Amino acid sequence: MNPSADIGIWRAAGPDLTVHYSIRHQVFVLEQRVMRLTDIDLRDIEPSTIHVLAARGAQAAGTVRVYPLENGLWQGDRLAVLPSHRSSLIGAELVRFAVATAAANGGGWMRAQIQLPNVRFFERLGWVRSGDPEPYCGFDHQPMLFDLAQALAPQHLGRPHQVLLEAPLEMPGLRAG
Repeated sequence: MNPSADIGIWRAAGPDLTVHYSIRHQVFVLEQRVMRLTDIDLRDIEPSTIHVLAARGAQAAGTVRVYPLENGLWQGDRLAVLPSHRSSLIGAELVRFAVATAAANGGGWMRAQIQLPNVRFFERLGWVRSGDPEPYCGFDHQPMLFDLAQALAPQHLGRPHQVLLEAPLEMPGLRAG
């Protein structure tokens, strides 16, 4: 059986954006504490920004956002996978969907700032380092690039009929909500 057969990935819109932002908040604010109050920024309201949501079965599992910059360069960021789904293929499938989306929209290259523990993961997906690590949101990140000519068309399900979100993380000393 194909291990990614029950993974659905789609462009988030409408009520799905609430789920998208909730996953990002759980990962970047509550769990990793990369950002203090929210990770939402002005890029999120740009019409060219594509918000992506992934689910395993009906369970929401992860997100990413992508957007064009200039001259065929695209940015991928805010890749977030809930802890209960990190041993699955959700992260890899989100990255594949992001690069396929950028390629389908005329992109030539995609760049991203990768947390240092995740560099090998991206290298296995065909990304290459671009310079030395540099500070981003208070932590060192590795600039990386992907040649969008290498992007493959996504091979997974779209949005499930129902999308469920597990309860927010409870971190010691923090109360969700």
